[in-house]
Amino acid sequence: MPKGVNQITGDILNACIKIHTKLGPGLLESVYENILRYELEKLGYTVEQQKHIPVIYDDIKFEDGFRADLVVQGMVIIELKSVEALEKIHFKRTYTYLKLSNIHDGILVNFNVNLIKDGFHRLFNNNYKEDI
Repeated sequence: MPKGVNQITGDILNACIKIHTKLGPGLLESVYENILRYELEKLGYTVEQQKHIPVIYDDIKFEDGFRADLVVQGMVIIELKSVEALEKIHFKRTYTYLKLSNIHDGILVNFNVNLIKDGFHRLFNNNYKEDI
């Protein structure tokens, strides 16, 4: 039975909690990215890492518009950080990724926090069009 986006994002949160509990803050983003991919794949999810997302501008397709850290089941973009504090630009960038990819749900997570709940943010693409 296919899992819905709420189940997927819940599993992402649980995996982030598990990783943060075992490893704590302070590692490189790439370490958290690789381990989160591993944990989600153990749960049976299809996870694309550093996925190239094209950008279309004036009917021209630019193949390497940006790279999403992780895309889960083609339904959720995960942007990972390991920074002192998330800045407005991190949120803006994630919203832009959602818009350009036409994916509705995104997760912005900062592992460099004492409690992962303080670094976990679920974002939504308000321009999402299911028909595209």
